[in-house]
Amino acid sequence: MCSSDRASIAIAIVCICALCNSINGAIAAVPELGSERVVFQTNYGDIEFGFYPSVAPKTVEHISKLVRLGCYNTNHFFRVDKGFVAQVADVSSGRTAPMNELQRMEADKTIVGEFSYVKHVRGILSMGRYSDPDSAQSSFSILLGDAPHLDHEYAIFGKVTKGDETLRKLEEVPTHKEGIFVMPTERIAILSTYHYDTAVEACEEDRSVLKRRLAASAVEIEKQLLSWLALQFRALNFLSTLHTRLVVEALGRHATKLMKYIIFHCYTCVFWKHYISFVCGLILVF
Repeated sequence: MCSSDRASIAIAIVCICALCNSINGAIAAVPELGSERVVFQTNYGDIEFGFYPSVAPKTVEHISKLVRLGCYNTNHFFRVDKGFVAQVADVSSGRTAPMNELQRMEADKTIVGEFSYVKHVRGILSMGRYSDPDSAQSSFSILLGDAPHLDHEYAIFGKVTKGDETLRKLEEVPTHKEGIFVMPTERIAILSTYHYDTAVEACEEDRSVLKRRLAASAVEIEKQLLSWLALQFRALNFLSTLHTRLVVEALGRHATKLMKYIIFHCYTCVFWKHYISFVCGLILVF
């Protein structure tokens, strides 16, 4: 093998290693979503998103609390820049409904800038802020396209999990420019919000399946019990008739027809009294 071939092979190996490292880095750069989900119900449809608690724990805790307090209800998207961002207004000024004291206290908090390795791509949630890196409050953006110039400058705390069709509707809303902001000409309202935990939902689903299986098993057991009782009924009925006949025949000619009739029915009544008590006991047990 000539030296030029060795050099080509070496270059190819280096390129492959670099590509593998890039792929591994890209995989490692995708954080895991927590189990909590938040849904914004807008006049254009629903948007669901999850959080990155391992990436921005303080930001996630703050936004989650604002949602639980209902702070984003009646708020709106004040900015929609197609291919860039749809930005939610600060709840202190963007709501149409007044805020109570607890909501106001949480909304006025500022959060330390939790800048990370996660990239600003479509669907990512990124906190808004002023020039102070620790000035984020409640306004955040949903990325409508890739924006690498925002990386390491704004805190990413989650991503959209459902509702891309709603985002596409927002991008088609007529807009006008005010300074650096591209703003919709009509109010894009956040009518209401709610949150849920996917882990609890999965648990409830498993519990529902288990309940259905137990109910089906109970029905099957009941069928088997009724079948067994019917069999016992036939057997005991046969034994009752046989025993009664044997008693009557044992009396033979020493008893009149009337005595035979009375003895037959008295014996039968006593037998069935014990049988009914036995069946009632089984029903109470099951």
